[in-house]
Amino acid sequence: MKLKTKYILFIVVLHLVFLGLSYLVLESNKIIFIISEVLVIASVVISIGLYKQLVEPLVYLKEGINAINDRDFNVKFLPTGKKETDELIDVYNQMMDALREERTKQEEQHFFLEKLIHTSPTGIVILDYDGNLKQINPKAEEILGVNPEVLLAQFEPLKPGEPKTIRIGSLHAYKVQKSHFIDRGFPRMFVMIEEVTAEIFEAEKNAYGKVIRMMAHEVNNTVGPVNSIINMALDTGDMWTSPDKSSLKNAMHVAVARNQNLNLFMRNFADLVKLMPVNKLQVDLTALIYSVSNFMGIKAKENGVSFEFDLPDAPFYILADFQQLEQVLINIVKNAIEAIDGKGIVKFSVNTKQKRLEISDNGRGISEDLNEQLFSPFFSTKKDGQGIGLTLVREILLNHGFSFSLKTVIEGQTDFVIQLS
Repeated sequence: MKLKTKYILFIVVLHLVFLGLSYLVLESNKIIFIISEVLVIASVVISIGLYKQLVEPLVYLKEGINAINDRDFNVKFLPTGKKETDELIDVYNQMMDALREERTKQEEQHFFLEKLIHTSPTGIVILDYDGNLKQINPKAEEILGVNPEVLLAQFEPLKPGEPKTIRIGSLHAYKVQKSHFIDRGFPRMFVMIEEVTAEIFEAEKNAYGKVIRMMAHEVNNTVGPVNSIINMALDTGDMWTSPDKSSLKNAMHVAVARNQNLNLFMRNFADLVKLMPVNKLQVDLTALIYSVSNFMGIKAKENGVSFEFDLPDAPFYILADFQQLEQVLINIVKNAIEAIDGKGIVKFSVNTKQKRLEISDNGRGISEDLNEQLFSPFFSTKKDGQGIGLTLVREILLNHGFSFSLKTVIEGQTDFVIQLS
Protein backbone atom coordinates (compact mmCIF):
# COMPACT_ATOMS: atom_id res chain seq x y z
CA MET A 1 0.00 0.00 0.00
CA LYS A 2 1.34 3.45 -0.96
CA LEU A 3 2.21 6.00 1.71
CA LYS A 4 -0.36 8.55 0.54
CA THR A 5 -3.10 5.87 0.61
CA LYS A 6 -2.18 5.04 4.19
CA TYR A 7 -2.33 8.73 5.11
CA ILE A 8 -5.79 9.18 3.52
CA LEU A 9 -7.14 6.08 5.31
CA PHE A 10 -5.73 7.30 8.60
CA ILE A 11 -7.34 10.76 8.23
CA VAL A 12 -10.72 9.31 7.16
CA VAL A 13 -10.85 6.74 9.99
CA LEU A 14 -9.73 9.31 12.55
CA HIS A 15 -12.43 11.81 11.54
CA LEU A 16 -15.15 9.16 11.32
CA VAL A 17 -14.31 8.00 14.85
CA PHE A 18 -14.31 11.62 16.05
CA LEU A 19 -17.69 12.23 14.39
CA GLY A 20 -19.15 9.11 15.92
CA LEU A 21 -17.95 9.97 19.39
CA SER A 22 -19.21 13.54 19.12
CA TYR A 23 -22.61 12.26 18.03
CA LEU A 24 -22.91 9.85 20.96
CA VAL A 25 -21.48 12.10 23.66
CA LEU A 26 -22.57 15.58 22.65
CA GLU A 27 -26.00 14.91 21.07
CA SER A 28 -27.89 16.29 24.13
CA ASN A 29 -26.09 19.63 23.92
CA LYS A 30 -26.93 20.98 20.50
CA ILE A 31 -24.61 24.00 20.59
CA ILE A 32 -21.52 22.01 21.61
CA PHE A 33 -22.44 19.33 19.05
CA ILE A 34 -22.63 21.94 16.26
CA ILE A 35 -19.29 23.43 17.33
CA SER A 36 -17.68 19.98 17.31
CA GLU A 37 -19.06 19.29 13.85
CA VAL A 38 -17.61 22.60 12.59
CA LEU A 39 -14.25 21.66 14.14
CA VAL A 40 -14.35 18.28 12.38
CA ILE A 41 -15.06 19.93 9.06
CA ALA A 42 -12.25 22.46 9.64
CA SER A 43 -9.94 19.57 10.55
CA VAL A 44 -10.88 17.78 7.31
CA VAL A 45 -10.13 20.91 5.29
CA ILE A 46 -6.78 21.43 7.05
CA SER A 47 -5.91 17.72 6.57
CA ILE A 48 -6.64 18.02 2.85
CA GLY A 49 -4.41 21.11 2.63
CA LEU A 50 -1.60 19.38 4.54
CA TYR A 51 -2.00 16.33 2.33
CA LYS A 52 -1.53 18.44 -0.78
CA GLN A 53 1.58 20.11 0.70
CA LEU A 54 3.04 16.75 1.70
CA VAL A 55 2.26 15.05 -1.62
CA GLU A 56 3.46 17.92 -3.83
CA PRO A 57 7.22 17.24 -3.26
CA LEU A 58 6.59 13.56 -3.95
CA VAL A 59 4.99 14.48 -7.28
CA TYR A 60 8.01 16.61 -8.15
CA LEU A 61 10.34 13.78 -7.14
CA LYS A 62 8.45 11.30 -9.28
CA GLU A 63 8.55 13.57 -12.34
CA GLY A 64 12.25 14.23 -11.74
CA ILE A 65 13.02 10.52 -11.46
CA ASN A 66 11.11 9.85 -14.71
CA ALA A 67 13.14 12.60 -16.43
CA ILE A 68 16.40 11.06 -15.17
CA ASN A 69 15.31 7.61 -16.32
CA ASP A 70 14.57 9.08 -19.76
CA ARG A 71 17.97 10.87 -19.67
CA ASP A 72 16.14 14.16 -20.24
CA PHE A 73 18.26 16.57 -18.25
CA ASN A 74 16.46 19.64 -19.57
CA VAL A 75 13.47 19.19 -17.22
CA LYS A 76 13.55 21.80 -14.43
CA PHE A 77 10.91 22.99 -11.90
CA LEU A 78 9.83 26.54 -11.05
CA PRO A 79 9.75 27.71 -7.39
CA THR A 80 6.36 27.34 -5.68
CA GLY A 81 6.82 29.89 -2.87
CA LYS A 82 6.80 27.14 -0.23
CA LYS A 83 10.11 26.93 1.59
CA GLU A 84 10.49 23.15 1.98
CA THR A 85 9.33 22.41 -1.57
CA ASP A 86 11.49 25.17 -3.02
CA GLU A 87 14.55 23.78 -1.21
CA LEU A 88 13.90 20.40 -2.82
CA ILE A 89 13.33 22.03 -6.23
CA ASP A 90 16.56 24.02 -5.92
CA VAL A 91 18.60 20.88 -5.14
CA TYR A 92 16.94 19.03 -8.03
CA ASN A 93 17.58 21.88 -10.51
CA GLN A 94 21.26 22.06 -9.49
CA MET A 95 21.58 18.30 -9.92
CA MET A 96 20.01 18.46 -13.41
CA ASP A 97 22.38 21.29 -14.41
CA ALA A 98 25.36 19.22 -13.28
CA LEU A 99 24.08 16.10 -15.09
CA ARG A 100 23.43 18.08 -18.27
CA GLU A 101 26.94 19.61 -18.19
CA GLU A 102 28.48 16.19 -17.54
CA ARG A 103 26.53 14.62 -20.39
CA THR A 104 27.57 17.43 -22.75
CA LYS A 105 31.20 16.99 -21.71
CA GLN A 106 31.00 13.21 -22.22
CA GLU A 107 29.36 13.63 -25.62
CA GLU A 108 32.08 16.09 -26.67
CA GLN A 109 34.80 13.73 -25.43
CA HIS A 110 33.10 10.79 -27.12
CA PHE A 111 32.80 12.70 -30.40
CA PHE A 112 36.45 13.78 -30.16
CA LEU A 113 37.55 10.22 -29.40
CA GLU A 114 35.52 8.82 -32.31
CA LYS A 115 36.99 11.46 -34.64
CA LEU A 116 40.49 10.75 -33.35
CA ILE A 117 40.10 7.00 -33.83
CA HIS A 118 38.62 7.47 -37.30
CA THR A 119 41.40 9.78 -38.55
CA SER A 120 44.27 8.14 -36.65
CA PRO A 121 47.27 7.03 -38.77
CA THR A 122 47.50 4.09 -36.39
CA GLY A 123 45.18 1.14 -36.98
CA ILE A 124 42.82 0.67 -34.02
CA VAL A 125 40.62 -2.37 -33.47
CA ILE A 126 38.17 -2.38 -30.54
CA LEU A 127 36.87 -5.71 -29.25
CA ASP A 128 33.72 -6.48 -27.29
CA TYR A 129 33.61 -8.17 -23.87
CA ASP A 130 33.97 -11.60 -25.51
CA GLY A 131 37.02 -10.59 -27.55
CA ASN A 132 35.14 -10.37 -30.85
CA LEU A 133 35.53 -7.54 -33.37
CA LYS A 134 33.35 -4.57 -32.37
CA GLN A 135 34.81 -1.51 -34.13
CA ILE A 136 37.62 -0.93 -36.60
CA ASN A 137 38.97 2.35 -37.95
CA PRO A 138 39.78 2.98 -41.66
CA LYS A 139 43.55 2.56 -41.20
CA ALA A 140 43.08 -0.86 -39.58
CA GLU A 141 40.70 -1.84 -42.40
CA GLU A 142 43.37 -0.85 -44.91
CA ILE A 143 46.03 -2.89 -43.08
CA LEU A 144 43.99 -6.00 -42.28
CA GLY A 145 42.09 -6.18 -45.58
CA VAL A 146 38.68 -7.69 -46.20
CA ASN A 147 39.00 -10.47 -43.58
CA PRO A 148 40.32 -8.76 -40.44
CA GLU A 149 39.18 -11.63 -38.19
CA VAL A 150 41.79 -13.94 -39.77
CA LEU A 151 44.70 -11.68 -38.82
CA LEU A 152 43.17 -10.71 -35.48
CA ALA A 153 43.28 -14.38 -34.48
CA GLN A 154 47.09 -14.11 -34.57
CA PHE A 155 46.98 -11.37 -31.90
CA GLU A 156 45.03 -13.40 -29.32
CA PRO A 157 48.13 -14.84 -27.58
CA LEU A 158 49.49 -11.30 -27.08
CA LYS A 159 49.53 -10.08 -23.50
CA PRO A 160 48.37 -6.50 -22.77
CA GLY A 161 51.27 -4.08 -23.22
CA GLU A 162 53.43 -6.63 -25.03
CA PRO A 163 54.50 -5.32 -28.47
CA LYS A 164 55.04 -7.58 -31.46
CA THR A 165 56.33 -6.85 -34.96
CA ILE A 166 54.62 -8.64 -37.84
CA ARG A 167 54.96 -8.57 -41.61
CA ILE A 168 51.96 -8.49 -43.92
CA GLY A 169 53.09 -9.34 -47.42
CA SER A 170 56.68 -8.77 -48.50
CA LEU A 171 56.79 -5.00 -48.02
CA HIS A 172 54.88 -3.88 -44.95
CA ALA A 173 55.91 -4.31 -41.32
CA TYR A 174 53.70 -3.37 -38.38
CA LYS A 175 54.08 -3.03 -34.63
CA VAL A 176 51.09 -4.58 -32.84
CA GLN A 177 50.20 -3.87 -29.23
CA LYS A 178 47.21 -4.93 -27.17
CA SER A 179 45.75 -2.95 -24.28
CA HIS A 180 42.44 -2.52 -22.43
CA PHE A 181 40.04 0.11 -21.10
CA ILE A 182 37.16 -0.01 -18.60
CA ASP A 183 33.66 0.15 -20.06
CA ARG A 184 30.76 0.17 -17.58
CA GLY A 185 32.95 -1.45 -14.93
CA PHE A 186 34.28 -4.26 -17.13
CA PRO A 187 37.58 -4.45 -19.10
CA ARG A 188 37.50 -4.40 -22.90
CA MET A 189 40.49 -5.04 -25.14
CA PHE A 190 41.69 -3.01 -28.09
CA VAL A 191 44.57 -3.52 -30.53
CA MET A 192 46.80 -0.81 -31.99
CA ILE A 193 48.60 -1.50 -35.28
CA GLU A 194 51.33 0.97 -36.22
CA GLU A 195 53.24 0.80 -39.50
CA VAL A 196 57.00 0.69 -38.99
CA THR A 197 57.97 -0.25 -42.55
CA ALA A 198 60.06 2.88 -43.14
CA GLU A 199 61.91 2.49 -39.83
CA ILE A 200 62.68 -1.18 -40.47
CA PHE A 201 63.81 -0.51 -44.04
CA GLU A 202 66.06 2.29 -42.79
CA ALA A 203 67.52 0.04 -40.07
CA GLU A 204 68.09 -2.74 -42.61
CA LYS A 205 69.74 -0.31 -45.02
CA ASN A 206 72.04 1.06 -42.32
CA ALA A 207 73.02 -2.46 -41.27
CA TYR A 208 73.75 -3.91 -44.70
CA GLY A 209 75.20 -0.62 -45.92
CA LYS A 210 77.83 -0.70 -43.19
CA VAL A 211 78.71 -4.33 -43.98
CA ILE A 212 78.89 -3.69 -47.73
CA ARG A 213 81.13 -0.64 -47.33
CA MET A 214 83.46 -2.59 -45.08
CA MET A 215 83.56 -5.55 -47.50
CA ALA A 216 84.13 -3.27 -50.49
CA HIS A 217 86.96 -1.48 -48.70
CA GLU A 218 88.73 -4.74 -47.83
CA VAL A 219 88.20 -6.31 -51.26
CA ASN A 220 89.41 -3.22 -53.14
CA ASN A 221 92.44 -2.90 -50.89
CA THR A 222 93.36 -6.52 -51.64
CA VAL A 223 92.34 -6.95 -55.28
CA GLY A 224 94.00 -3.76 -56.53
CA PRO A 225 97.56 -4.53 -55.40
CA VAL A 226 97.25 -8.23 -56.34
CA ASN A 227 96.12 -7.32 -59.87
CA SER A 228 99.02 -4.86 -60.18
CA ILE A 229 101.55 -7.52 -59.16
CA ILE A 230 100.08 -10.12 -61.51
CA ASN A 231 99.90 -7.74 -64.48
CA MET A 232 103.46 -6.59 -63.85
CA ALA A 233 104.58 -10.21 -63.85
CA LEU A 234 102.60 -10.97 -67.02
CA ASP A 235 104.22 -7.98 -68.77
CA THR A 236 107.74 -9.26 -67.95
CA GLY A 237 108.40 -11.33 -71.11
CA ASP A 238 111.60 -13.04 -69.89
CA MET A 239 109.63 -14.86 -67.16
CA TRP A 240 107.53 -16.82 -69.67
CA THR A 241 110.14 -17.94 -72.24
CA SER A 242 110.37 -21.39 -70.71
CA PRO A 243 107.70 -23.84 -71.92
CA ASP A 244 107.02 -25.10 -68.39
CA LYS A 245 105.73 -21.64 -67.31
CA SER A 246 102.76 -21.58 -69.68
CA SER A 247 100.40 -23.23 -67.18
CA LEU A 248 101.43 -20.70 -64.53
CA LYS A 249 100.79 -17.88 -66.97
CA ASN A 250 97.30 -19.23 -67.72
CA ALA A 251 96.62 -19.54 -64.02
CA MET A 252 97.60 -15.91 -63.50
CA HIS A 253 95.28 -14.81 -66.34
CA VAL A 254 92.49 -16.76 -64.62
CA ALA A 255 93.36 -15.06 -61.32
CA VAL A 256 93.09 -11.62 -62.95
CA ALA A 257 89.72 -12.57 -64.46
CA ARG A 258 88.45 -13.82 -61.11
CA ASN A 259 89.61 -10.64 -59.42
CA GLN A 260 87.70 -8.60 -62.01
CA ASN A 261 84.59 -10.70 -61.34
CA LEU A 262 85.06 -10.14 -57.62
CA ASN A 263 85.29 -6.39 -58.25
CA LEU A 264 82.10 -6.52 -60.32
CA PHE A 265 80.42 -8.57 -57.57
CA MET A 266 81.30 -5.96 -54.96
CA ARG A 267 80.31 -3.10 -57.28
CA ASN A 268 76.82 -4.57 -57.52
CA PHE A 269 76.54 -4.46 -53.75
CA ALA A 270 78.05 -1.00 -53.56
CA ASP A 271 75.48 0.31 -56.05
CA LEU A 272 72.79 -0.66 -53.58
CA VAL A 273 74.06 1.69 -50.88
CA LYS A 274 75.30 4.44 -53.19
CA LEU A 275 72.07 5.21 -55.02
CA MET A 276 72.05 8.76 -56.29
CA PRO A 277 69.15 11.00 -55.21
CA VAL A 278 66.13 10.73 -57.50
CA ASN A 279 66.27 13.27 -60.34
CA LYS A 280 62.65 13.37 -61.48
CA LEU A 281 62.06 14.52 -65.04
CA GLN A 282 59.38 13.98 -67.69
CA VAL A 283 59.77 10.37 -68.89
CA ASP A 284 57.73 8.73 -71.66
CA LEU A 285 56.87 5.43 -69.98
CA THR A 286 55.72 3.82 -73.23
CA ALA A 287 59.04 4.54 -74.95
CA LEU A 288 60.96 3.32 -71.88
CA ILE A 289 59.08 0.00 -71.85
CA TYR A 290 59.78 -0.61 -75.55
CA SER A 291 63.44 0.28 -74.97
CA VAL A 292 63.76 -2.21 -72.09
CA SER A 293 61.95 -4.93 -74.05
CA ASN A 294 64.37 -4.45 -76.97
CA PHE A 295 67.32 -4.65 -74.59
CA MET A 296 66.00 -7.84 -72.94
CA GLY A 297 64.78 -9.32 -76.26
CA ILE A 298 67.83 -11.54 -76.82
CA LYS A 299 67.63 -13.08 -73.33
CA ALA A 300 63.89 -13.58 -73.77
CA LYS A 301 64.39 -15.42 -77.10
CA GLU A 302 67.07 -17.64 -75.58
CA ASN A 303 64.54 -18.69 -72.93
CA GLY A 304 61.62 -19.10 -75.35
CA VAL A 305 59.78 -16.10 -73.90
CA SER A 306 57.81 -13.58 -75.94
CA PHE A 307 56.60 -10.11 -75.01
CA GLU A 308 53.05 -8.76 -75.22
CA PHE A 309 52.07 -5.11 -74.91
CA ASP A 310 48.92 -3.31 -73.80
CA LEU A 311 50.24 0.24 -73.97
CA PRO A 312 48.76 3.61 -74.97
CA ASP A 313 49.33 4.69 -78.57
CA ALA A 314 50.37 8.20 -77.54
CA PRO A 315 53.31 8.99 -75.25
CA PHE A 316 52.47 8.62 -71.55
CA TYR A 317 54.59 10.92 -69.43
CA ILE A 318 55.42 10.43 -65.75
CA LEU A 319 57.83 12.14 -63.37
CA ALA A 320 60.72 9.76 -62.72
CA ASP A 321 64.48 9.28 -62.84
CA PHE A 322 64.96 7.69 -66.28
CA GLN A 323 68.11 5.68 -65.50
CA GLN A 324 66.89 4.37 -62.15
CA LEU A 325 63.45 3.44 -63.48
CA GLU A 326 65.11 1.71 -66.44
CA GLN A 327 67.19 -0.32 -63.99
CA VAL A 328 64.01 -1.26 -62.11
CA LEU A 329 62.25 -2.49 -65.27
CA ILE A 330 65.32 -4.47 -66.40
CA ASN A 331 65.44 -6.27 -63.04
CA ILE A 332 61.70 -7.00 -63.09
CA VAL A 333 61.73 -8.31 -66.67
CA LYS A 334 64.87 -10.39 -66.00
CA ASN A 335 63.20 -12.05 -63.00
CA ALA A 336 59.99 -12.64 -64.98
CA ILE A 337 61.93 -14.33 -67.82
CA GLU A 338 63.86 -16.53 -65.39
CA ALA A 339 60.64 -17.53 -63.60
CA ILE A 340 59.26 -19.10 -66.79
CA ASP A 341 60.13 -22.74 -67.45
CA GLY A 342 60.01 -23.31 -71.19
CA LYS A 343 57.91 -21.11 -73.43
CA GLY A 344 56.00 -18.29 -71.86
CA ILE A 345 54.79 -14.69 -72.04
CA VAL A 346 55.75 -11.49 -70.27
CA LYS A 347 53.04 -8.85 -70.67
CA PHE A 348 53.36 -5.09 -70.16
CA SER A 349 50.15 -3.16 -69.35
CA VAL A 350 49.71 0.53 -68.59
CA ASN A 351 46.51 2.02 -67.18
CA THR A 352 46.77 5.74 -67.91
CA LYS A 353 43.71 6.72 -65.83
CA GLN A 354 44.90 4.95 -62.68
CA LYS A 355 48.59 5.63 -63.49
CA ARG A 356 49.51 1.99 -62.99
CA LEU A 357 52.05 -0.27 -64.66
CA GLU A 358 51.66 -4.05 -64.56
CA ILE A 359 54.28 -6.57 -65.69
CA SER A 360 52.81 -10.07 -65.74
CA ASP A 361 54.32 -13.48 -66.44
CA ASN A 362 52.96 -17.00 -66.60
CA GLY A 363 55.89 -18.54 -64.75
CA ARG A 364 56.00 -20.88 -61.79
CA GLY A 365 54.65 -18.26 -59.38
CA ILE A 366 55.50 -17.33 -55.80
CA SER A 367 54.44 -19.33 -52.75
CA GLU A 368 52.95 -17.64 -49.68
CA ASP A 369 56.06 -18.47 -47.63
CA LEU A 370 58.41 -16.85 -50.14
CA ASN A 371 56.15 -13.85 -50.72
CA GLU A 372 56.95 -12.38 -47.28
CA GLN A 373 60.73 -12.55 -47.89
CA LEU A 374 60.99 -11.41 -51.51
CA PHE A 375 62.23 -7.89 -50.85
CA SER A 376 64.42 -8.81 -47.86
CA PRO A 377 68.09 -7.87 -48.41
CA PHE A 378 70.25 -10.73 -49.78
CA PHE A 379 67.31 -13.15 -50.02
CA SER A 380 67.23 -15.07 -53.30
CA THR A 381 65.48 -18.17 -54.61
CA LYS A 382 68.19 -18.63 -57.26
CA LYS A 383 71.08 -20.99 -56.65
CA ASP A 384 73.75 -18.38 -57.41
CA GLY A 385 71.62 -15.29 -56.67
CA GLN A 386 73.04 -12.43 -54.63
CA GLY A 387 69.64 -11.26 -53.41
CA ILE A 388 70.15 -7.60 -54.31
CA GLY A 389 67.99 -7.26 -57.44
CA LEU A 390 64.61 -6.85 -55.74
CA THR A 391 66.21 -4.95 -52.85
CA LEU A 392 67.53 -2.44 -55.38
CA VAL A 393 64.08 -2.29 -57.02
CA ARG A 394 62.52 -1.67 -53.62
CA GLU A 395 64.94 1.16 -52.78
CA ILE A 396 64.47 2.93 -56.12
CA LEU A 397 60.67 2.72 -56.09
CA LEU A 398 60.44 3.84 -52.46
CA ASN A 399 62.73 6.79 -53.23
CA HIS A 400 60.35 7.70 -56.08
CA GLY A 401 57.33 7.46 -53.76
CA PHE A 402 55.80 4.70 -55.94
CA SER A 403 53.86 1.95 -54.15
CA PHE A 404 54.24 -1.54 -55.59
CA SER A 405 53.43 -5.21 -55.07
CA LEU A 406 54.60 -8.56 -56.39
CA LYS A 407 52.41 -11.62 -56.01
CA THR A 408 50.89 -14.57 -57.80
CA VAL A 409 47.25 -13.56 -58.25
CA ILE A 410 46.12 -16.87 -59.76
CA GLU A 411 47.94 -20.02 -60.77
CA GLY A 412 50.00 -19.20 -63.86
CA GLN A 413 49.88 -15.42 -63.41
CA THR A 414 52.31 -13.37 -61.35
CA ASP A 415 51.95 -9.57 -61.40
CA PHE A 416 54.42 -6.89 -60.52
CA VAL A 417 52.28 -3.77 -60.09
CA ILE A 418 53.73 -0.25 -59.76
CA GLN A 419 51.47 2.64 -58.79
CA LEU A 420 53.08 5.61 -60.52
CA SER A 421 51.54 8.37 -58.36
